[in-house]
Amino acid sequence: MTGGQPEWVIREDAAKSVLVALYLRQVLGIRSPEELPALRRVPPPVVRDETDAAHAQLEREWRVFWAMAVEPQAHPSPVPLELVDGFEGLVARPVDGADALRRAISSHADDAVDFARLAHDRYARESAARPGVSYRAYASAIAAHERAVGRRAHSFELNVQVLPLAQRGVWWIGSLTVAVTDGLRGDVAAFDSAIHPIIAELA
Repeated sequence: MTGGQPEWVIREDAAKSVLVALYLRQVLGIRSPEELPALRRVPPPVVRDETDAAHAQLEREWRVFWAMAVEPQAHPSPVPLELVDGFEGLVARPVDGADALRRAISSHADDAVDFARLAHDRYARESAARPGVSYRAYASAIAAHERAVGRRAHSFELNVQVLPLAQRGVWWIGSLTVAVTDGLRGDVAAFDSAIHPIIAELA
């Protein structure tokens, strides 16, 4: 609350840690979370000689890593973390219980980091080219919600990851985090319509 008034905090980014996690998800052939579409311009999964049980273990370890990449404060590790070599500090894994993940991702470090850097830089350039547009998009959605419900919006936080996904849309990827396709984010009218249900759910 600010001066007794509700306040909202929306953080928008194309975080390199999230982009790396999704790149690895794709090249390792991990389907979780199943509703989230694939990234564009990422090679198909590497054919791996592994049992179903081994792949299931890899997927479990990746999901833990994914949760920490998306919302690290909400998903602290019960054991110490260590940085994985080659990922420029973008990948940390638990010292215990993530051996399958470490082995599987080691050969993808350079490509994953390059992809994340390029996608993040593209997002940063596009955001800089439209100063103020980001704030106005959310403020407009909140104002429309307030008019619809006849009251001020409740205080809330929302994290928005703008990602080069292959399908247009908005998906919840954490308790306070959504992923939105970069193309949709750049379409003012379409994004306004798409973000309204998210705002209504929180505010």
